Amino acid sequence: MALLCGLPAAAAVGALLLGAEDVDRTPAAPERARTPAPVPAGAVAPRAAGHGAPRPRILPRSAWLDATARHAQPPPRYDDRVVAVFVHHTDSPNAYACAEAPSIIRHLYAGQTGVRQWDDIGYNFLVDRCGTIYEGRAGGVERAVTGAHTQGFNHRTAGIAAIGTFTAGTPVPQAMTDAIAALAAWKLGLAGVDPRAGVALVSSNRHSRYQPGTTALLPAVAGHTDGFPTNCPGAALTVRLPAIRDAAARLQGRS
Repeated sequence: MALLCGLPAAAAVGALLLGAEDVDRTPAAPERARTPAPVPAGAVAPRAAGHGAPRPRILPRSAWLDATARHAQPPPRYDDRVVAVFVHHTDSPNAYACAEAPSIIRHLYAGQTGVRQWDDIGYNFLVDRCGTIYEGRAGGVERAVTGAHTQGFNHRTAGIAAIGTFTAGTPVPQAMTDAIAALAAWKLGLAGVDPRAGVALVSSNRHSRYQPGTTALLPAVAGHTDGFPTNCPGAALTVRLPAIRDAAARLQGRS
């Protein structure tokens, strides 16, 4: 059965407002055997000075979350740094006005914290079709907040969700990909990571593509499908990832 951002395709309609990502504590999704990639020496870009990028404009949680929608939640969890980002799409409709993005994020938050009973929205950041970046999961945008976006690989990573559905043939707004590149450049630059690099990450559970404890070499700017058997972030956005990596590297001043 095909998977759409972690849910069976038949459940896609219900995912429109609930969000369709997976966290380590959710029920298991069907696993697909995959040989772990070899991890060559020096695969992870070292911490280095001089390759940071400017912080893009990020709207705070207060731009989409108010007291009437907010749930009580435990304190955020943190990792030591962010060495990779996973790009997602939200499986929500594309024909929205950008002014509606806060409402869409509230619906995602309500579905994940209500129906799914998560402690917060899973994504660290969300980007709308106009390129506006929103803070998602609480804890501070500059800190290495442990997200809930990619089964097995929530540690030392950040989840960036493109608001919409980007299956094959769907136009991906340039403003959106530019914003994702800027966000990845800044966030990875805090740890000196080249967005074009391969990064060694350790799987935390059997729901990912890799068995628990397996070290996998994944792109520093990865698609959800790189770590979990799913069609997310959609074929149209997936094919844009190489260009996003290159743009992010240029923003870091890398040749």
